[in-house]
Amino acid sequence: MRIKPKKSLGQNFLTDKNIQKKIIRACGLTNEDIVLEIGAGYGGFSAQLAPCLKKLYALEIDWRLYPDLEKNLSAYNNCKIIKSDILKFEITGFLQEEKIKQKIKVIGNIPYYISSPIIEHLINYRNNIGEVFMTVQKEFGRRVCAVPGSKEYGSFSCFAQYYARCRVLFEINKRCFNPVPKVDSSFLSLKFREKPAVNVGDETLFFKLIRAAFNQRRKTLRNSLEGLLDRQELERVLDSAGINRNVRPEDLSLEQLANLSNSLKSLQLSVH
Repeated sequence: MRIKPKKSLGQNFLTDKNIQKKIIRACGLTNEDIVLEIGAGYGGFSAQLAPCLKKLYALEIDWRLYPDLEKNLSAYNNCKIIKSDILKFEITGFLQEEKIKQKIKVIGNIPYYISSPIIEHLINYRNNIGEVFMTVQKEFGRRVCAVPGSKEYGSFSCFAQYYARCRVLFEINKRCFNPVPKVDSSFLSLKFREKPAVNVGDETLFFKLIRAAFNQRRKTLRNSLEGLLDRQELERVLDSAGINRNVRPEDLSLEQLANLSNSLKSLQLSVH
């Protein structure tokens, strides 16, 4: 008898075998790859992943699913089940314990309501991870990959793209999941950069500036940032960075935002 999915854990299991195979092809996996799977569930997809890999670490938080997960992976000696919450999982230490020196790949059908925290958590371990593949809510995937000038473009787009090359590989119909969610999904790729997308002198200042800019995105950039600087100082910074005072935040590229942050730092102006 199948265990009933827990709504509190955001469980929507991907049950469509064709989509599972499409995901594996899209990830370009080889027998030299080591994969951390987030949310292994019953292990049906895990069992398809295992033969393609050097090693599979199947992470699952729901103890009720372990008997099925263990059964589905019992035929493979390259699998290890990890009973943990991804947001509490210390990846660097774990890989050191496992004596793994190469960068791993992460694959997951993650709960929609913690998509942002999971990406932030994985970014913290970017030195250990080459690429992340995950199933996310369709609108969230668009937001991660959004370009300047689009309505989806915002502070999280900038944050993710600063550290990774972000792509939506394909979309997944909601009927491919059980239980069926209310929205369709996207299969997202985050390929971590060797160095950030733009040169920033002070990352803390850079992200503070971005959050302030997009906090009131309907305003002009000058009005959005008034809480950070005095008006005269702000106009001086915008002029120094070569940015129109009346531009809206969503029209600025990552490079322009970096120029703005670097100008602010070079002029040694204090931020409120």
